[in-house]
Amino acid sequence: MIDVNLSVMAASATAFGISIIILPRFIKFLESINIVGTDIQKSNKPKIAEMGGPAIACGFLSGMFLFIWINVFLLHNQIVSFEYLALIFAGMSTILMIMVIGMLDDMTRLQNKNEGSRGFEKYKRTGLKQWQKPLLTLPAAIPLMAIMAGNSTMSIPLVGPVNFGILYPLLIVPLGVVGASNAVNMLAGFNGLEAGLSFVALLSMGIFGYTHGAIAASAIAFTMAAAVLAFLIFNWYPAKILPGDSFVYTVGAAIAVIAIIGNMQKFAIYIFAPWLLEFFLKLRSKFSAENYGILQKDGSLKSRYKEIYSLTHLVMKSGNFKEWQISGIIIASEIMICAAALILLA
Repeated sequence: MIDVNLSVMAASATAFGISIIILPRFIKFLESINIVGTDIQKSNKPKIAEMGGPAIACGFLSGMFLFIWINVFLLHNQIVSFEYLALIFAGMSTILMIMVIGMLDDMTRLQNKNEGSRGFEKYKRTGLKQWQKPLLTLPAAIPLMAIMAGNSTMSIPLVGPVNFGILYPLLIVPLGVVGASNAVNMLAGFNGLEAGLSFVALLSMGIFGYTHGAIAASAIAFTMAAAVLAFLIFNWYPAKILPGDSFVYTVGAAIAVIAIIGNMQKFAIYIFAPWLLEFFLKLRSKFSAENYGILQKDGSLKSRYKEIYSLTHLVMKSGNFKEWQISGIIIASEIMICAAALILLA
C-alpha cells in the first residue's frame, strides 16, 4: 500500500508544480488575447485574466498520468487494477468534457454594451444561456454511465439506504454530474471564494476516500485539490486571475466524479451544504440576485439587497468585512462542515 500512497503524493506534487509553473504564463497569454474580466469589487475596476480551467486541467492531467505510470508501468501494482483504471479514465473524461464546455462559455462571453446600465450591471458578461449549460454538460456523464460507475444503493441523509437499481446510472449519475458542475458557480464572485471552497471540499473527499479504501477517488481528489491550491495562490485577494466558468465547471465535475466512483455520495451531500443552502437562497430571488456587494470607503462591502439571497449577503450583513474576509469566513465554515462530516462518517 505504501507504493500507492507515494504515487498519490507524487501525483499531487506534480499537479501543484505544473499548475504553479503554467499559471503566470497562462495569465499573460489570456491578457494578450483579451480573455479578461472586470474585478468589479475593486475601486479601480481592474481588467484581469479570466479562465482558470485549462491551467488546473494541465496540472491535474500531469499528476494523474504520473499516478497511472507509477502504478501500472513502473510498479506493476495489482491494487490499481483494470477496474480502477476504467474508473479513473471515465472520471477524467467527464471532467475534461465539462471543462471544454466551461471554456466555450468563457470564450464566447461578450462585454455588455448597455451604456445606460449602472453599478456592477455594466460589467456583466453574457455567454451561454442558463438553460443551455445543463443540457451541454449532460453528455459529459456518459463515460460514467457507460461503466456503471458507483453503487446503485445510496445512503441519503435523514432517509437511509435507497437502492435505485438501473435508475442509478441512467438518472442519478447524470443528475449528479450536471448538478455539481453547475452548482459551484452559484457561490462565487469574490476573490478566492470558489477556489478556496473547492480546495477544502476536494481535500476532504480525498481524506475520506483514502480512509475508506477508495483508491481511484482519493487519487483524483488529492490531485485536483493540489492543482486548485496552486490556482488559489493567484486567485486570492487581490486576484491576478478570475476562475471563469471553465474553472467552476471543472471542479464541480471533479466533486461529482469523486463522489460517484468512490461511493461517497452521502459524504458529498454533507460537504456540499454551502452550495445547497446557496441554491435555496437564490431560489427566493428566482435566481436573479447577484452575490456582489457595494464597495465602501473603508474597503468593506455592503449587500445591495434588503433580503438575504446568498451566503455572501448574510456575511456582509453581519459586520463590516472586506472582500478577502468575506471569502475567508465562508471558507472557514466549509472547513468546519467538512471536519464534522469526516468525524461523523468515519
